[in-house]
Formats: sequence, structure tokens, C-alpha cells
Amino acid sequence: QLQLVESGGGLVQFGSSLRLSCVVSNTAVDSRTIGWFRRAPGKEYEGVSCISSSGGSTNYADSVKGRATISRDNAKNTVYLQMNSLKPEDTAVYYCAATELYSNVCRTAGPILLNQYDYWGQGTQVTVSS
Repeated sequence: QLQLVESGGGLVQFGSSLRLSCVVSNTAVDSRTIGWFRRAPGKEYEGVSCISSSGGSTNYADSVKGRATISRDNAKNTVYLQMNSLKPEDTAVYYCAATELYSNVCRTAGPILLNQYDYWGQGTQVTVSS
């Protein structure tokens, strides 16, 4: 059974940085598109970033563009989301998710859609204080 485990969240101050990790088990991380999503209190899920199985395509929500970088370490079967210049509005539970094998849903532009991902982690809390 494919598993995803997020880590790296925490309580940080405005303007600081965090690197979130998503360790993927029971599948090769480069065989699937991996996405990062977040859900703030009282709000809907938001697609934050994604990386295609080939690694050739990445995408970012406008809300994090220029402040976030998604990357992947195939040897560690891990996807990272580096978040810089954090703002209070970045406060949310962050989830990573995976598609079915070789599903190429990560375009270089356009929304990152929740319903295109089939496997989800439990989430990691990020809280940014002002």
C-alpha cells in the first residue's frame, strides 16, 4: 500500500522559512506526480505545488509563487517543499498527495486539482505568527 508521510511543519515567525518533507513508501517517487496541498482553518483545500513523475514539470499556486520551491530526491524517495518569506496566511495543515502510476497531471500552469490525486498523507501543521 502506497504511503506518504509529511514532516517539517511547526510554529515559525513571519518572514522565516520551512522545508516540508514528504516521504513516499511502497512506490518509486518518480513514478507518480506528487502534489502539495494545504487547508487553512475554515477554508477549502488549496493546491500549492506539484512535480511531475518525470520531474520536468512543476507548478505553483499564485499565492506561493516566488516563495516556494518543490524538489525531489529519488534516492530518498522524498519530495520537498521549501517555503520562504512565510506569512500568517500560510498557516494551514499541509498535505502531500500522489497520483496513480505515471499520471501526468502536473502542468506548468493552471490550478492544481485535488481530485486528480489518489493517495494522501496525514498532514503537517504549519503556523506562522505575525
